Parts: sequence; C-alpha cells; structure tokens
Amino acid sequence: MGMSAAPDSLTTERLLLRRWRASDRAPFAALNADPRVMRTLGPPLARAASDALADRIEAHFAEHGFGMWAVEVRAVAEFVGFVGLGAVRFEAHFTPCVEVAWRLAAEHQGRGYATEAARAALRFGFAHLALAEIVAFTTPENSASRALMERLGMQRNPLDDFEHPALAPGNPYARTSSTESRAGRSTTNATNALGTFH
Repeated sequence: MGMSAAPDSLTTERLLLRRWRASDRAPFAALNADPRVMRTLGPPLARAASDALADRIEAHFAEHGFGMWAVEVRAVAEFVGFVGLGAVRFEAHFTPCVEVAWRLAAEHQGRGYATEAARAALRFGFAHLALAEIVAFTTPENSASRALMERLGMQRNPLDDFEHPALAPGNPYARTSSTESRAGRSTTNATNALGTFH
C-alpha cells in the first residue's frame, strides 16, 4: 500500500490527534461504558474489555506505524475519544483495505470534532500513506455515522454491503453491519458526527 510511518500527532484548528497516554484509559473506559456511545456499536464494555481495545490500538500503531489517534480538544479536554486509520483485520470481498473510524464521548459529539479529525486522518492517509482509497462502514441504524461519511465525500455502493464476519450469525450487530463506503483522493472534505472501530 506504499505506507510509511505516521508522526506521533496531527493537528487541526481545534484538535490534537496524538498517541495514547496511560491517563487516557479511564475516560476511554467511561465512554465505552456509556450506552449512548455504544448504542449502534454493541453492548457497553467493561473496563477490562476497554483496556483490551486500547491495547489493540497501540499494537496496531506498533505493527503498521499509524492507527487510531487519541483526540484532544486544545484548551477544552485532554481526551474526548479516538479518530484515525486502521487496517481492517477481517476478510471480506473488499479487503485488504484501510478504514477511517471514530468514537467520541457523548458530551463531545455534535460539535464537529469527529469531522475535523476525520478530515485530517483522510488527508494524511492519501498524502502521507499514498493510499488509493479509504473505506468506512457502520450499521444501517447509525444515521449519524452515515451522514458523516457522506459529508466526508464517501460514496456507498450497495454491492459492498456485508454481514460482519467477526460476529456470529444471528448477532444483531452482525446483521446490521452491512454498509461500506469509499472515498477517493479528491473526496476528503467534511462536517460532523460519531462512528466505529472494529
């Protein structure tokens, strides 16, 4: 994919996208335990499961040189969630690929932070990693993420809908993890919402 190591941080007008700190784990666990955040992602996570997800995020940085950055709102909050790029780990008809994904605490949603950070992540993926395309996917019920994908300039192809192979058949989240969107090099502009990390 022509990838090279990412810097430890990206900056936008209001945000710092940075590598994770130990102090991020408590607020990360709080957002993962919040039913408002997890409504379309799956059951709320216990602290051990949240920490395991943080471990996987760090391992992804170690393996690929890029990943889901911790998002800090300068002069407002040191940690509001994550936004970044991830190599998709499961097999599907559109893999291998890299996805853009996001998850923000409920109290920090609706302020354009996810959009601002996702724009920066897409710009980085196309310009620095030389990716030909970046995908995103969510459940059909997650209208906020679907709207954000559209504002990012991503296009849905119904032929790319799929049952999430990492979840058991009959799992309601597998059954609804059935949309996938793509962005080209020129479609990196956007505006506001929340999202997923698989």
